[in-house]
Parts: sequence; C-alpha cells; structure tokens
Amino acid sequence: MKAIYLDANATTPVAPEVLEAMLPYFAERSGNPSAAHAAGQRARSAVERAREQVARLLQATAKEIVFTSGGTESDNLALRGVLDPFLERNEPAHLVTTQIEHHAVLYAAEALEKRGVAVTYVAPKADGSVLAEDVAAAMRPETKLVSIMLANNETGVVQPVGKIARLAKERGVLVHTDAVQAAGKLSLDMSGEFKNVDLLSISGHKLYAPQGTGALFVRKGVQLAAVQHGGPQERQRRAGTENVPGIVALGKAAELAAVWLAGEGAAQLAALRDRLEQGIVATLSDVQINGVDARRVANTTNLRFGLMDAESLLIALDMQGIAASFGSACMSGATEPSHVLLAMGMEPKQARASLRFSLTRDAVDADVDEAVQRIVAVARRMSALG
Repeated sequence: MKAIYLDANATTPVAPEVLEAMLPYFAERSGNPSAAHAAGQRARSAVERAREQVARLLQATAKEIVFTSGGTESDNLALRGVLDPFLERNEPAHLVTTQIEHHAVLYAAEALEKRGVAVTYVAPKADGSVLAEDVAAAMRPETKLVSIMLANNETGVVQPVGKIARLAKERGVLVHTDAVQAAGKLSLDMSGEFKNVDLLSISGHKLYAPQGTGALFVRKGVQLAAVQHGGPQERQRRAGTENVPGIVALGKAAELAAVWLAGEGAAQLAALRDRLEQGIVATLSDVQINGVDARRVANTTNLRFGLMDAESLLIALDMQGIAASFGSACMSGATEPSHVLLAMGMEPKQARASLRFSLTRDAVDADVDEAVQRIVAVARRMSALG
C-alpha cells in the first residue's frame, strides 16, 4: 500500500535540490562563518548568499533577514525583542494578538503577560478570519505591538494582515506576523502589500528545508533587543554560531519557492485541495469544511466528520497509509480540543471530530483520488461500528 502524506503543515519533506545544496557544508565546505581564514570566509559567503535568497522571496533587503532556529524562535524574538525593553524600563506596554495564533505566539504572550505586559486576545469570526477593525479597536495608547498570523496552521485561513498593519501604522504601533504557514504558499511582498509589517517569521521545515532553521524579517529602522547573548552574529540580534548547512538549505528552499509562486503552482495545488475535500464531502453527508467561507492557503483543508472521534479516525487512517493531523503538530498527543476551532465557536465535541489535511506541492491527481477512497472507506467503517 502506497503511503500518502497529507500533513505538509506539520513538516514538509526536504526538497532534493535543497538537500544537494546543503550537504557539502557538513564536510568539505564546513567552516565557522566568523573565522577569518578561507574556510570561514567560504562559509560566510554561503550564509550571505542564502540571506539574499530569503530576501528575494520576501521582496526585502538582505540586511533585514535574521537567521534563527525556526518559527518558534523567530516569534519569540519578535515579541520579546520589542516588548522586553519596556518591561526593563518599567514602562506600560500592551500587546494585541488573537485567540487563534500558534502556541509559539500564544505562550510567548502569556509569559510576557506574567511579567507585566497587558495582552488582548482578539476573537475570530465563525469562519476563522479576524476582522481588521476588531484588531484596531483593541489598540490602546500604550499598545506597542500587534502580532497576527498570516495563515492559520490548522484551517489555512488567511488573515488581513496588510490592512491590520496599515491601521496599526496610523497609530504608531509595530506589527509582527507569523508567516510560517504562508511563506512559499502566498506571495510576500514586504515593499508592497506588507509594506507596513515590521517583523515577519518563517520556518524552514514548512518550506521544504530541514527542521531547525528559520528566519525573522526585521524592517530597517526597527529596534529589536536580543533575547540571547554571546557573539555579534546576525548584526547582534541573534548570538550564536550560524547553522551553515541549515541556512544554505533555507536559502535554496526560498529560491525554489519563489519560482513555484511565479508559476501556476498555487492555483494547481488549490485545485487538488478542492478535489480532495469535495470528493469527501460529496460522498459523506455529515462532513463539513471548517473555514470554507474564508480565504485559505492553497494546500490546506480542515474537515469535521460529524461527531466522529477524530483521534480514532486519525489512527485508522494511519493504518491505511494516510498521514493527517488534528491541527498543530506541536500539540500532538494533547487531549484538549483545538483552541483554534473552539475560538471559531465550535463545541468541544465538534472540534474533536475535525482533522486537518495539508498537501505537499508535489501532490498529484492519482494520490488525491486514492486518498479520498481510503478516507471515505475508513469513515464509513467507523460510522457503521458506531
């Protein structure tokens, strides 16, 4: 039985071109980028080349890219880098975020709240989208930062970050967006649609690069305090010897993503996503699409299977070679229903009946059709068993 991977939002496979680009930097091209000798300077050159590649994906400048260990570090650096100085000076500070953020933002916000930062968590509509006007209404004179994810990791719903950033900028408030699930799926123009966004997080392993690498876009002129201390790497914004192989991989992945976005890749992937969900919905009458009325990224669907136990369904699907997810991979094994779906107004039993399916960009019709057949067969069998 062929395995069918429908959990790209948890992690993507490393692209062959990415693997080929990074492998030499584990051995014959290894070196510390801070070293003055030839090996070190060769590594430095590779890091700076990758910085340019990531910048081109974001239509930003290379100096605005800070390499990190991934999305979680990027989110924490953004929130703490902006808000820690206010706490140190004992000045009032307020953060606006939403109830549907990834836990990298939510838990960072909660930690800041315990230290004295006031936090407002804006609720989404039933379709999973957040109104820009609700975010604006939550701002106060002491608001220092707004952090709104661009594409939700569980539903794929895209938030109006460009509009939110414009409204925040009118009030002199900095804006961060967690774009981990948007990078490589949506065009990210930091000089156009997102020209008012000050900080943006991406993660390599959602972008066909390996786990353990990421980046934070920091707009020129934005003051960002370091949250870890050591050497002067990354323009003194993120101390620590650079992960050269991972950074090279992220750069190559960004280059590939830019090419994919410039073509018909997103439209073709959205058609496959629609084929998957419509094949299931048309056959199983009690299945509903969570977030269907909102704009979503091309690869993601979140389906509610009546009141079926999604945990049992997930295990059964895995036994049939289908890899899917409850939602955030970071919360796998958690017994609580999805905080995103609850915030959208679902009852806990409805949230517990929901699964996320997320396609890789190399998905094909045959695999999608086979996945539909297996998912329908398993759901019917479980329904018959009661």
